[in-house]
Amino acid sequence: MKKLFIALLVSILGSISLNAQSTTSPAPAASPKPVSSTITVAEAKNSASAKPAEPTKRSPVFRPTKDQIKQVQAMLKEKSLYKGEASGTYNDETRAGIRSFQKDNGLKETGTLNRATLEKMNIALTDSQKEIPVSESSFASAEPETKPAKAATASGPSVSAEPKPKKPAVFRATKEQIMEVQKMLKAGSMYAGEQTGKLDDPTRDGLKKYQVANGLKVTGTLNRVTLEKMGVTLTESQKASGEGQ
Repeated sequence: MKKLFIALLVSILGSISLNAQSTTSPAPAASPKPVSSTITVAEAKNSASAKPAEPTKRSPVFRPTKDQIKQVQAMLKEKSLYKGEASGTYNDETRAGIRSFQKDNGLKETGTLNRATLEKMNIALTDSQKEIPVSESSFASAEPETKPAKAATASGPSVSAEPKPKKPAVFRATKEQIMEVQKMLKAGSMYAGEQTGKLDDPTRDGLKKYQVANGLKVTGTLNRVTLEKMGVTLTESQKASGEGQ
């Protein structure tokens, strides 16, 4: 009986030992990788190459000298555009005279002495002034060409105005024709000069006399009708011209 009890105890202990060995322990959790705080080579190069934007340089301001202002005042006084003295300082009267000069010479009326105004007045520039280019805004702008009007409607696209007709070609006499005409006028005692081939005032006076004598429109110019009346041969381009008077 005692042996049976010992055998049963040994069997129970062996079963407990086997169960304990078959139980697997959990695997240890992986430790997190440390975050790298180092900067890559490419990032370092980009950071080093980045430069702050350079500030925009302002164009130099054109300033006249006191001597130049004196010369301007003296010149304006000669032209009756300024009544004061050549003091070399700006004043309202000087500015008014400058504006009058600029208006008469196709410049923008600023009342200031810019490079374009001084050059127009034939006043010498300093070396530093020569380095400053002439501004396009110094000149008076030409009147804008009239563009064809467009009639805009709510129901349809705009309609452009009709294009302007082309101007006819200007009739011009050649040098040989003028010389031939001068010879004819001289033979008719209507011209006393030489055969220069130039349509000068004495030639025009002779043409007027010829036109009066032949019932032509008195223009003093060599138009197609006058040349044909004189029997002077026309060029091909003149024949193609529709100008009659």
